[in-house]
Amino acid sequence: QVQLVESGGGLVQAGGSLRLSCAVSGRTFSSYVMGWFRQAPGKEREFVAAISWSGGTTFYANSVKGRFTISRDNAKNTVYLQMNSLKPEDTAVYYCAADRALGSKTASDYDYWGQGTQVTVSS
Repeated sequence: QVQLVESGGGLVQAGGSLRLSCAVSGRTFSSYVMGWFRQAPGKEREFVAAISWSGGTTFYANSVKGRFTISRDNAKNTVYLQMNSLKPEDTAVYYCAADRALGSKTASDYDYWGQGTQVTVSS
């Protein structure tokens, strides 16, 4: 079993930055592709970013490309999401997730999920 715990959410003004962390325990962290998703009230959960096992390949949603950066530290069993130039439309609960296969942007393909952390961007 794999356990994921997100942290780092909060309230920030538009244009500001936040760094989310997701600590992973359980089975070998480096064997999982890691992803970040978000869900705003009344909306479906949407893909934000994903990173390969070694960290050499990353994927981003068009809406965050150039503003968000996903990274991982396999020695610390942690994945990060650096969010810059935040916009009010980035407001959502952010979830990290783990998957065996690379390339999926579909939430149902991910096997393990954290509990989420709230990010609120004020205008």
